[in-house]
Amino acid sequence: MLITLTSDMGLKDYYVAAIKGSIYNQLPEAKVVDISHDIPPFDIVHASFVLKNTFKHFPKNTIHVIGVDAEKNEENRHLIIRNYDQYFIGADNGIFSLIFDKNPDGIWNLNRNSEIDDFSFPTKDIFIPIACHLARGGLPAVVANEVKEIKTKQLFRPIIDNNSIKGMVCYIDKYGNLITNITKQIFKEIGKNKPFKIFLTKSEYSIEKIHHKYNDVVEGERIAIFGSSGFLEIAINKGVKGSGGGASQLFGISINDIITIEFLTNDNKNS
Repeated sequence: MLITLTSDMGLKDYYVAAIKGSIYNQLPEAKVVDISHDIPPFDIVHASFVLKNTFKHFPKNTIHVIGVDAEKNEENRHLIIRNYDQYFIGADNGIFSLIFDKNPDGIWNLNRNSEIDDFSFPTKDIFIPIACHLARGGLPAVVANEVKEIKTKQLFRPIIDNNSIKGMVCYIDKYGNLITNITKQIFKEIGKNKPFKIFLTKSEYSIEKIHHKYNDVVEGERIAIFGSSGFLEIAINKGVKGSGGGASQLFGISINDIITIEFLTNDNKNS
């Protein structure tokens, strides 16, 4: 049985090793996959983007453990989620509503344990025993009570009118590529094959063509592309963040900055 780990713990400290040790101690035959431990601290939006673009590549009955903002409190319950024929274990802090495009098939609130509730390492002390229980073929109802809803979190949605889409940068990857919340579907529906300009935060930067692959432009050239996630990306071909070549660094753009697409009409083609 596959168990995946996603956390904001990094690899500098002992935390991830302790989590893996706990898994193998309870379930020596387990297969563990690290999705990412480089999530910014407590950043459920970043974590949801990573998981949303990852989990569908895993086989049925994979168990995904989410160790981001995992502390339990009156608002954030600890949940088991069944969706897309897979399990997800984490805190009900809004992350599940950001990962899924449909309502979960099953939701269970972990039964309270006064001793475990006091532990300060819920990913290891609470989530991992539950993950191992599920991996052995155990049922969620044995360790949790079924509930009806998860906490929802709304993200900024693109603002659309007849001739423009105003979106935002929602993720910046290792290469400094800017991944927006503008989907290919929205672009096609609003653009209707009209010419366009993509304006970055600074008006002197614009792009007038969507390419299919990075090598469509020369090295060092800016490019717009719909990536594997289905969202519009702004990048520098062969640019690498931190070496002076990433789009984020070169354009001075950060997460939540605005990206605007203006579709050109007869009235504004010459403006």
